[in-house]
Amino acid sequence: MSDAPLSRADFTAELEAVGQRQYHDLHPFHQMLHGGELNRGQVQAWALNRFYYQISIPRKDLTLMSRMTDPELRQTWRHRVTDHDGSEGEGGIERWLLLTDGLGLDRDYVKSLRGVLPSTRFAVDAYVNFVGSQPTLDAVASSLTEMFAEAIHRQRIQGFERYYEFANDDTLSYFRHRLKEAPRDVNFGLSFVLDNAHTRDEQLRCVRALTLKTELLWAQLDALYYAYVTPGFIPPGKFVPEGSAPTEYQR
Repeated sequence: MSDAPLSRADFTAELEAVGQRQYHDLHPFHQMLHGGELNRGQVQAWALNRFYYQISIPRKDLTLMSRMTDPELRQTWRHRVTDHDGSEGEGGIERWLLLTDGLGLDRDYVKSLRGVLPSTRFAVDAYVNFVGSQPTLDAVASSLTEMFAEAIHRQRIQGFERYYEFANDDTLSYFRHRLKEAPRDVNFGLSFVLDNAHTRDEQLRCVRALTLKTELLWAQLDALYYAYVTPGFIPPGKFVPEGSAPTEYQR
């Protein structure tokens, strides 16, 4: 392999190929979710576990900002925190709670995180720790799963509206807002990576960081599939959908 850096177009293509190959819209759990093949309890489990990811995004971004030495870069990145935490109005975390409300989950229980699967915690915490321990370039590159997010949000909105009775303006508000927020984040994040990955080694690091992020997202769905689809082994003390038969682990 040549040590010469890729052209801007070829480097972009390598980053895009990561999503085409292994973004989590390809996971069987997500395909079932968008295709209306999950029951209410399984969708509840997904929303409950995904909440841990949602509340960890601001932690990840603040961790990254604390290591940015350029004030202008921190100012540009700051809106990602307020997008989720909210600022003089609801943010992404509150909108996600509207989804769990609409699914019939007790809000205090969701916020307590008691029902979150261990594998969800490990995967999400690994992402936050990665961002806190790697160079800024690698950390920003890991956020580029947003390049693939618009399509998955559109699929989700269409699938929820078509197949699930809980779909309404409140429960879908998170995804509709992300259709506007994510492209802005992609434009900046991708430009930053393309402008600052000067060597082939730096470009390879960016591809690996993005690959790691897709794997962490995939791992979360692996855990959901194992616990709530098949074989259906829910870890002790974790969320059990109403009406579900107890597993060996839960007895």
